[in-house]
Amino acid sequence: MHLCRIPRALRLASTRLTKPQLTPRRCISGKETAREYLDKAAAPFQVFDRNAKRMQRDRAASRVADSREVDYLRDEVAARVADRLLDIKRRYHTVVELGAGCGHLAKAVDDDMMDKLVMCEMSPHALNRDLDATYDVAVSRQVMNEEMPRFDDESLDAVVSSLSMHWINDLPGMLIQVRKALVPDGVFIGAMLGGDSLFELRSSLQLADVERDGGIAARVSPLTDTRDVGSLLNRAGLTLSTVDLDSIVVNYPSMLHLISDINAMGEGNAVVQRLPYIKRDTLLAASAIYKELYQNEDGTVPATFQVIYMIGWKPDPSQPKPLPRGSGEASLGDMFDTKSQKL
Repeated sequence: MHLCRIPRALRLASTRLTKPQLTPRRCISGKETAREYLDKAAAPFQVFDRNAKRMQRDRAASRVADSREVDYLRDEVAARVADRLLDIKRRYHTVVELGAGCGHLAKAVDDDMMDKLVMCEMSPHALNRDLDATYDVAVSRQVMNEEMPRFDDESLDAVVSSLSMHWINDLPGMLIQVRKALVPDGVFIGAMLGGDSLFELRSSLQLADVERDGGIAARVSPLTDTRDVGSLLNRAGLTLSTVDLDSIVVNYPSMLHLISDINAMGEGNAVVQRLPYIKRDTLLAASAIYKELYQNEDGTVPATFQVIYMIGWKPDPSQPKPLPRGSGEASLGDMFDTKSQKL
């Protein structure tokens, strides 16, 4: 039986029934109240431990020399995001980057594209790692959780995100906040790891877990499928969406070197239900399986990073719209010299 303290609800004064003064019930049994349960149920499902991810990024960035050696992946993706921003024939006054890391996009942009870049990152160590670096554009830094961006409505011309969105629990909510912050006809450009990233590592670890422990553990975080990205943009209210894929293959001496670089990037496993360790024999078995299945002719092993690029625009009356159905004046059958039949 749970003992709960219930406040007195009714009081009689001057022979008149006063309004009950109800206060939340506090259970001394240690169990949560109904309101706490409902608040928890309404919150987005937590797949990733954001606090653990922040600590991983802080720890990685604090090792400055090792952190700079593994900037190659983020620098490459940031350069490709900058190319997509350059394809838009506009010059922006201020661009906001969510999940800026150590300033990878700032290295790839110049003053022909924008006047100022606002770098937002939840890890202060990563954000300030290259504090003395100089860039072609003016840069400002803000410590901000990119999962919950806070900007005034219709205050931003462009928002970009490079290799940070795959750690966000509530992607629709984050994109909705971005859409609200954009001015009409403002653009959002994002890049995130896709579902086929590190499939070599994932399969090797799964086979090693089955062989050594008789089951599969959550060693690699779940990633978004390409087919879902367009739906996410539409759900957030962004229009004229464009989604494309790119694969970056990096060769490593062994699987252990790959894992070492992943940790140095601050990209270690941050799933809530992750195991705190991996057995030595399981790790060595996975390395042997990786080498057996995927080894290159020169003895190295490949690691595939699938990157999903997305572009979405905030709706505006000036944007082009499709013509209504049935308004076409030319027949495809006439264009291709084929006979058409009415159904």
